[in-house]
Amino acid sequence: MPHLQNTTYIVYRLLEGPPGLKLKVRPSLHFRPHEGLLTDRSDSWGVREVQTSELEIYDKRTFPALRLLLLGKNTRLRNDIRVFEHVLYRIEKSRGYEYEGPLWSPGVIETELHIDEDAGIVASVERWEIIKALTFANANEAEIERRQRLLSIASVNPEKIFPAQLALAADQFLIHPHTRVADEARVRAAGDEPRTVIAGYHWFTDWGRDTMISLEGLTLVTGRYREAGNILRTFASYIKDGLIPNLFPEGEHAGLYHTADATLWFFHAVWRYFNATNDHETMRTLIPKLVDIIDHHIRGTLFNIHVDPNDGLLSQGADGYQLTWMDAKVEEWVVTPRRGKAVEINALYYNALRILEQLLVIHDDVATARRMDAYANRARESFNKRFWYEQGQHLYDVVDPDDPAFRPNQIFSFSLDFPVLDESRWKRVVEAVREKLLTPFGLRSLSQDHPDYKPAYDGDLRARDAAYHQGTVWAWLIGPFIDVWLKVHPGDLSGALHFLDGFKPHLGDACVGSISEVFDAEPPYHPRGCAAQAWSVAEVLRCVAKLRA
Repeated sequence: MPHLQNTTYIVYRLLEGPPGLKLKVRPSLHFRPHEGLLTDRSDSWGVREVQTSELEIYDKRTFPALRLLLLGKNTRLRNDIRVFEHVLYRIEKSRGYEYEGPLWSPGVIETELHIDEDAGIVASVERWEIIKALTFANANEAEIERRQRLLSIASVNPEKIFPAQLALAADQFLIHPHTRVADEARVRAAGDEPRTVIAGYHWFTDWGRDTMISLEGLTLVTGRYREAGNILRTFASYIKDGLIPNLFPEGEHAGLYHTADATLWFFHAVWRYFNATNDHETMRTLIPKLVDIIDHHIRGTLFNIHVDPNDGLLSQGADGYQLTWMDAKVEEWVVTPRRGKAVEINALYYNALRILEQLLVIHDDVATARRMDAYANRARESFNKRFWYEQGQHLYDVVDPDDPAFRPNQIFSFSLDFPVLDESRWKRVVEAVREKLLTPFGLRSLSQDHPDYKPAYDGDLRARDAAYHQGTVWAWLIGPFIDVWLKVHPGDLSGALHFLDGFKPHLGDACVGSISEVFDAEPPYHPRGCAAQAWSVAEVLRCVAKLRA
């Protein structure tokens, strides 16, 4: 699949045997959006021959034609239109969706295979001149060179299979947001290249939270500093009411801002970027925006996101919205609303204040830096008074109202660059999280002794969303867990590295060469959700680099 093209080469070669072996392939297809109805059918499908070995399969509605370039001396299409009714989609069936529909076939592609001669199909929606510009050999060679270049930029030895596979997987999430034309023009006019991160394949678009959590692993670890800066400046251009967008819905230009943590993760990404690049020019551009974000949070902004004047902690929550990363919602049911003062939201808020304080000092705004210091001191004092759950010897997941559920969110209180939790409590939290939540594929989202715990992420949409953050294992959480493990056990690099062992064989499961979004909470920890998830890959890759694996 050539980089930045909507093109696939399907090529066959006879390695040994008698020449002239006949191969027959019947392509069967459907024209629909990727979330369109399987049952949708049309009488307007057809095939036309443009030139010899050049075919176009078309739908007379709004879809682009699928162009087929036939490769090989004797390759041809034998016209034999057929419709296959009631094709079964077993995964859709298991998930409670519509699971049967028709596929349309224009005929049979026939060819003769000979040793050292390629035959097959180039399938594309690009223009014909683009399709014919590269032979298969040239396209294949270009992709190999591109991958070697990516590994070189990332300073990864290709013989180290695990980090090399992860570095190549990271590349697949970095995209150009072509669908937002007006925004693209605005960013380009400012002298930048628009970049964003696809949160997961097959069905996620770009999410602010996922992008900021993933940025270090996808770009800084892989040496792609320019793209990291482009991503940060692109998202900064969308700041509204002190928030960055939570996500950009597919096919729409405007972002949705219903998130309490994505903007705070933005501070984290900015700080890691600055430490990696020393890019003062970008910081001078971003600092006024960062100050404005904090001011909006102090005054109060959308979705009841505000700093409580009584204790200096950040509170959030609005009916019908799920504002933290535990954001499952089924129709009007918000599964884990977590309204109030959530533990990781306040850890991120404190971290953001300290980051901004440091940036302001570096850039000679001492007065504003002192103001951030005062906010941070008050938040830290209140955090350590309010969040420690003495009976359980761990942190509340939420206070006001108090929720002692044992969740992984508490590790962010000291995994970040500026820990809000008093150091005397770190070891107790780490040991409890290891005992109750750690698996070979990340951390459970809820302890097994909780009445709402779900062991498997399976079934229809309602069943899956009910389990999404109620026990289901999240791969990306292995990153912050390793961070806190090393803060408590600073010399145990080999022990920390073993926490990644499960991901090595997983690169051969589900989506080969990538890491799934989630896993069942109990053995055999079946991979679920998106088959390839940005923050899963990013956090494992970041830890591999940190541990010099």
